[in-house]
Amino acid sequence: MVSLTVVFWMYVILFAIIGGMRGWARELLVAFSVILALTFTTLLENYVTFIRDVLKPDSPSLYFWLRSMVVVLLVFFGYQTPNIPRFAAKMNREKIQDVLLGIFIGALNGYLIVGTLWFYMYEAGYPFQVIAPPPVGSQFEKVALAMLQYMPPKILGIPGIYFAVVVAFIFVIVVFI
Repeated sequence: MVSLTVVFWMYVILFAIIGGMRGWARELLVAFSVILALTFTTLLENYVTFIRDVLKPDSPSLYFWLRSMVVVLLVFFGYQTPNIPRFAAKMNREKIQDVLLGIFIGALNGYLIVGTLWFYMYEAGYPFQVIAPPPVGSQFEKVALAMLQYMPPKILGIPGIYFAVVVAFIFVIVVFI
């Protein structure tokens, strides 16, 4: 059995490697897509009455899948490289600092993506047979609960997620356009 903490850090390292190969500009678009996904799920949770009042309390497993699919779908589209020549010119990797920044932003994306999915899974009570929560009272549980306090949905709650979207759009307008 592998601890979820180890799996989490394994994916953060994997995303860092991917980020180094793709470059910082492409990875930044993925980070913004995760922020957009978190904002969208926050809006669904708080302002769509069916999801807030019926789905969330009655079916945590289905609620987990809804939230996860929003994140996975937007991350998938975030990883699709734009084919617009204007954007492609800004996304060329030429220097070592571009690779290093890509590694850093890739690790951030790993934290955002895997941390969000782990947090949603925790809130749903680990709705899988294959993935189980850490044993109660163990050191693994203490570490996992401490880490879950710093996952993106917990940190970027209301109003933080709205500020993150504004900053992301300002950055897109200033850097990419």
